[in-house]
Amino acid sequence: MGANSKMYYDKEHTGDNMINAYAAFEAKGPLKPFQYDPGALGAFDVEIDVDHCGICHSDISMLDNDWGRAKYPMVAGHEVIGRVSQVGTHVSHLAIGDVVGLGWHSGYCESCKMCMGGDHNLCSTAKGTIVGRHGGFADKVRAQAISAVKIPAGVNPATAGPLLCGGITVYNPLVQYNISPQSKVAVIGVGGLGHMAVMFLKAWGCEVTAFSSNASKTEELMNMGAHHVLNSKDPEALKKAAGSFDLILSTVNVKLDWNAYVSTLAPKGRLHFLGAVLEPLDIGVFGLMGQQRSISSSPVGSPRVIADMLKFAALHKIEPIVESFGFDQINDALEKVRSGSPRFRVVLSR
Repeated sequence: MGANSKMYYDKEHTGDNMINAYAAFEAKGPLKPFQYDPGALGAFDVEIDVDHCGICHSDISMLDNDWGRAKYPMVAGHEVIGRVSQVGTHVSHLAIGDVVGLGWHSGYCESCKMCMGGDHNLCSTAKGTIVGRHGGFADKVRAQAISAVKIPAGVNPATAGPLLCGGITVYNPLVQYNISPQSKVAVIGVGGLGHMAVMFLKAWGCEVTAFSSNASKTEELMNMGAHHVLNSKDPEALKKAAGSFDLILSTVNVKLDWNAYVSTLAPKGRLHFLGAVLEPLDIGVFGLMGQQRSISSSPVGSPRVIADMLKFAALHKIEPIVESFGFDQINDALEKVRSGSPRFRVVLSR
């Protein structure tokens, strides 16, 4: 479809309880208008009128069945910003009209050890917003009320969608590992996730280094918050950085020379994976053992940490850099993400 192509719902067949969405009917196929009846609203659920929805690469992976978890027709979209339009009978902390965000998870068991300890994102039965259910590429979406987080004043709803997935993904390890403002932190891959990581780390007070293979991006990365930019394709630059970083956040999903990056960690430093690298990690244990370095990874955060992240973003005026498309241009927007060319995230808006 061309850049100005648009799709429309058949309004004559839109019922009061019907949700109008854009769905994929096969892997790698175009999204088409789709309607479904969500049934009665659950007692602990909310319905959200979708105003904006970011497009994450995880949406592409699900739509294209790269992870083997897709069920068609599929409505993706898990970076939702909208207004509560219905509340279940047992929902008391949200009211009709509240502006909320919905991220990767749409519900939790609320009774396991992880949920009871506040780590809802580690709940083994957490419900994915777009895994086995329909997400936010629609006019409405439903979710368990606990997973809908209020958007505070000072956060721009039109650009906030990516904070609900990419933003919390890069923010969560700062909380989980008690990263101090004096830490030296590097970011591998300053794209959709990485540009938000640089912003959060700068506001956190860290000394921030961005690894980049494109020298022309140096000025932009430093304006974004990086104190230093290192050429990731230059072996000498990695050698000069040996023993430097308390934390490295990797946002890429491709195989790199991980041992070279491990060598840039300070004693007790941590290489933390946020990008879903599908190939096994080839990392020598002696590079870890001698300096008590570690390897780790983490998913998105709990509703409490998401709420804290949004407040932090409001306080420090952190706003993802996005390109906006109309919902009726969704296939063009998806191709923009597939091509790896957005600067730096794509958001659908009404």
